[in-house]
Amino acid sequence: MITPLYSVELFPPKTAEGMAKLKLEISQLNTLNPAYFSVTYGAGGSTREGTLDTVNWLRELNIDTAPHLACIGSTREQVRELLTHYQTLGIKRLVALRGDMPSGMGAGERGNFHYANELVQFVRTEFSDAFSIEVAAYPEYHPQSSNPARDFENFKRKVDAGADGAITQYFYNADAYFAFVTNCQRSGINIPIIPGIMPITNYTQLARFSDTCGAEIPRWIRRQLEGFGDDVESIRAFGHEVVLNLCQQLIAGGAPGLHFYTMNQSAPIVRLWTELHLPTK
Repeated sequence: MITPLYSVELFPPKTAEGMAKLKLEISQLNTLNPAYFSVTYGAGGSTREGTLDTVNWLRELNIDTAPHLACIGSTREQVRELLTHYQTLGIKRLVALRGDMPSGMGAGERGNFHYANELVQFVRTEFSDAFSIEVAAYPEYHPQSSNPARDFENFKRKVDAGADGAITQYFYNADAYFAFVTNCQRSGINIPIIPGIMPITNYTQLARFSDTCGAEIPRWIRRQLEGFGDDVESIRAFGHEVVLNLCQQLIAGGAPGLHFYTMNQSAPIVRLWTELHLPTK
């Protein structure tokens, strides 16, 4: 029986002030004893130094860390060098992604990788089983996919290349997740697929993210959030209940863990973790 994994995600701050604030948030999140902290990596490596600084600091505290590694715009040599550094830090887990093309990057600057499955295969070839590799999954389909079948084929290629597990894009419809898992099982995909959980604290920000990444906000949730206007407390109270209920459905349905997108805010995660009675040891 697989032990459920409950993990959290951070993004590297761009300023010293932001890093100082993040360290305070991490100290709160660390009291929950998550399985690991993942650290995002900007388009084309745009936050490479921030990612490295954050990962280095987490490892100084002996916190299990899973750096994101986006391959667009990177060469094999750059990826090999970065992974070698991560090995010296004792990193055991990666989140392997294609990543987004940064604004202004031409086709000739894409680097040696075009898709995440190529990155997964490279890590397996160069480093064997030194890293456990997580990849992205899209229960509601990748926004750039031409159709659901092709989107699923792309996911299967990542699994066949050697992925150990997957973390989903966030969603608010549990049926989408369970349907995706069922489809995986029918296709012989048996890796753990961990739901990505996005707290609802700011409707404007959430709507912008969702429009970009293709995550659906169900109409009834949108209408309720729109109705609150600028009432931040009501948005947060309603959003908490929506996400709490979603997590309860996922856990009851056998999800192999939860991965919380913290947006570098500990309070919403601590509250959800506590009310869900998730393990802290």
